[in-house]
Amino acid sequence: MATALPAKRLPSNAYTPLAAGETYQPPVAASEKLAELTPRSIGWGILLCVVFTIASAYSGLKVGQVMDAAIPISILAIGLARLYPRRSTVLENVIVTGIGGLAGSVVAGAIFTLPALYILKLDPHPAETILICVAGGCLGVLFLIPLRRYFVADMHGKLPYPEATAITEVLATGEKGGSQAKLLLQATLLAGVYDFLVTTFQVWKEYVDFQFVPAVRMMTERAKVAVSFDAIGFILGLGYVMGLRSSLILCAGGVLSNLVLVPLVWMIGREHTAAVYPATIPIAKMTAAGIFRGYVRFVGVGAIATAGIFGIAKSIRIVAGSFGVALRAFRVGEKSSGERTDRDIKTTTILIGVVVSALAVGMIFGSLSHDPMAILMGVVLALVFSFFFTSVAANAIATVARNPVSGMTMLTIIISSLVLLRFGLSGTTGMFFVMALAGMVCTALSVSGQAVTDFKTGYWLGSTPAAQEKVKFLGVVAASVAVGLTIVMLARAFQFGEAAPGDVRAVLPSPQASIMKALVEGFMSRQPVAYILFGAGAAIAVVMEMLEVPALIFALGMYLPLELNTPALVGGFLAHYIGKRSRKLGGERGGRVRERGVIIASGLMAGGALGGVAGAGCRLIPGYTEGWIRTPFYGNELISQFVSVLLFAGLCGYLWFGSVRKTKESER
Repeated sequence: MATALPAKRLPSNAYTPLAAGETYQPPVAASEKLAELTPRSIGWGILLCVVFTIASAYSGLKVGQVMDAAIPISILAIGLARLYPRRSTVLENVIVTGIGGLAGSVVAGAIFTLPALYILKLDPHPAETILICVAGGCLGVLFLIPLRRYFVADMHGKLPYPEATAITEVLATGEKGGSQAKLLLQATLLAGVYDFLVTTFQVWKEYVDFQFVPAVRMMTERAKVAVSFDAIGFILGLGYVMGLRSSLILCAGGVLSNLVLVPLVWMIGREHTAAVYPATIPIAKMTAAGIFRGYVRFVGVGAIATAGIFGIAKSIRIVAGSFGVALRAFRVGEKSSGERTDRDIKTTTILIGVVVSALAVGMIFGSLSHDPMAILMGVVLALVFSFFFTSVAANAIATVARNPVSGMTMLTIIISSLVLLRFGLSGTTGMFFVMALAGMVCTALSVSGQAVTDFKTGYWLGSTPAAQEKVKFLGVVAASVAVGLTIVMLARAFQFGEAAPGDVRAVLPSPQASIMKALVEGFMSRQPVAYILFGAGAAIAVVMEMLEVPALIFALGMYLPLELNTPALVGGFLAHYIGKRSRKLGGERGGRVRERGVIIASGLMAGGALGGVAGAGCRLIPGYTEGWIRTPFYGNELISQFVSVLLFAGLCGYLWFGSVRKTKESER
């Protein structure tokens, strides 16, 4: 029976700068020939990429946070290796992780921009959505390949690569993977069933608002002070992964919007008998939710946009340095040693790929406009932005593990709108054109950030760069098809952005896409803009920056409904106390507690998101009603909300005890 070579320990100089004349020798030496590109690694990589793409799309549209798929997939890759007589090699696991990890990056490019077209009632064809993502994703990979050697080899030990470090440690110490993968799948299944039932059928209340308590109901009616809680596993897991500080900041934004600004608008405007712009009905006739949608959400939009501008400003040094790197890209490519671990796709192949991608971009723009100059300018903008922002994203991910996607996309929309307006593009055609361009650029820079993480992981472990690069294109196509079809399905089952009059479908807030929609609409149409509300949000973001509080997280909390922020806070507190327990235990056991908490939380996120998507699929079935499954107590608010609180507490207990319980020696 053939067995794979076990993963070896990383060399002592894996994370430190190399001395003069010193070289880095990965655990799998260049002379070794291990299984790498196999049907097993490619098949599992594509499957996991599709599954996590679907989950990430729902996650991003619901709460504005895209799932980080690479680490859970690396754990699953090791666990899946145990299904075969020959254990998968560490290089096969790198391939699985590299393909699957593209899920979150392609999704970020798609859901930050393309749902804006649905909000604008420009409903794109699924093929257009898929082609936009494929073109952008391929450009991101193609433009990063010439930079690979600079970022992963020349800068060895000089850039921290936080996410790549975590993935490498998981793959290098892979014997933990069996128990970890089992735990991840268990949490995924539990949250998937739980969230599917509660969001799809009338089993118990999804939202807890305590309106059955007279004092709470009176406060809501008289002062428009409403507190609510979305008791699902997905947001619980999200809050845990975010941690206590970030979840507190997120919830603080929601508190400001819902418990301060909404009551203020009500107090000032309740005597008005006419509608005050931008709302369409008098404030006196509005509910707390109506005031939030009609006024306060615009303040959140201004705060998010300003936070994105601050993100750009903070990245100026990285941007400037990255431009220089990009311009030297092809000279860097001449330093190849010819060894297996330093072998990239040929430069001619890269150039052919760029030409083909450019033609695809031109075809997309040609379907939107018949003006040759506008099409040519769109292609040039897409290529230039993708080329330079690719190096920006790679540098940012390697430095702080944060990709400035929102800020760079907003910058793309602003510059593209200003340029294309000069070529006569405006109105709905101009909006579609700009959002398609922004979708490509956003996908390119998002994919390049994930790719540089994967390339660094492969460098540390001894993968073949050319092999990693080839499968990236498979992952881009798989993720693009999955996210394109998922967005179409969700657009039919839900409303994006905010509720439209007369539309009874549930709402997915889609915060980033809503910002992009407001931005492009402001440039491409002559509709009035709520400058005062946007300006108030901008001022709040400035205050947050002055207080050294992450403005973007706070702004997201302001924009999202409060019921999506409060359960995240519960997850944050659990993360805090489980972290304290792990530090108290210390050593290996404390490390296991910390690892198990993150794994269970990741499973709750993945399972909850998949359950939500499955529920969206049910809504497309002819004759579907939530009453297909209905419990006798569902209509009783007191009992139904009490059951919801009790079961959510059970999820919290599962997360707590699953993390801190003692494990068998074989699982260590």
